Amino acid sequence: MSISWREAAKRDIRKHSEGGQMLRGCRFKNNVSQKALAKGLKISQHHISEMENGKRPIGKEMARRLAEFFKTDYRLFL
Repeated sequence: MSISWREAAKRDIRKHSEGGQMLRGCRFKNNVSQKALAKGLKISQHHISEMENGKRPIGKEMARRLAEFFKTDYRLFL
């Protein structure tokens, strides 16, 4: 039996946010630390942490910056 990633991550998505989970997943997949991502985007590491934990929304402009960094579609983070 196969389930979608959303179903598997339902508890974490509810606790944090889908965009935050996608951000964390992209970092993990690309072996990028919060500190390295923050440096690449010229924002604080704390800002990255807040986005991943659903305490700060990922707006369209930030989603575009993240997508450019990870070379993916910005809609993943919205």
